[in-house]
Amino acid sequence: MRLDRAFFARDVLEVARDLVGRVVRHTTPEGAVAVRLSEVEAYAGEADPGSHAFRGPTPRTRVMFGPAGHAYVYFSYGMHWCVNLVCGAEGTASAVLLRAGEVVEGLELARSRRPAARRDVDLARGPARLTQALAVTGVLDGIDVCGPGPLEVLPGNPVADGEVVWGPRVGVAGAGAPTPWRVSVVNDRTVSDYRVGGRRSPGSRGPGPRT
Repeated sequence: MRLDRAFFARDVLEVARDLVGRVVRHTTPEGAVAVRLSEVEAYAGEADPGSHAFRGPTPRTRVMFGPAGHAYVYFSYGMHWCVNLVCGAEGTASAVLLRAGEVVEGLELARSRRPAARRDVDLARGPARLTQALAVTGVLDGIDVCGPGPLEVLPGNPVADGEVVWGPRVGVAGAGAPTPWRVSVVNDRTVSDYRVGGRRSPGSRGPGPRT
């Protein structure tokens, strides 16, 4: 049974922490692929200089300002997709970026979508790889993950507090750089490498995958 809206309609940090260990599953005509999340990042909307929503609503970020439990999918670097889950009260534009995880269903299908991956631990190790393995694209932007539909978040196996670590978000620079809102499973090989963001002014867009 998929997680309901009440799960997502909470503070972004609570949701981010609780998403680690959960399973995101996408069903397509080819079949289903599911990834158990090992790494996510929290973004707090207009209160967060690292967020796409920091300067207010735009056509691109309108989904973030809507109700919790919807997917915000955007194109990054002009090359790949990133998927986020909107959370908190409507209008706050909070969201959690899904960064990495382990493929736990549809392994062969995920391998076919990620032929460059030499190891299975690399199939969804990073936000772009995760969306490639799941076949998530902009078509799913705004989809309700709590209602009937191809994209869902399942209970999975929640991770104990002693097995997770918080740190700075990947690729975020400026005023949002030091914010320790990246949560990941300790010593999990599917967690992506940390990368410091480039120099930029507060509130401007940095180079990395962000919400």
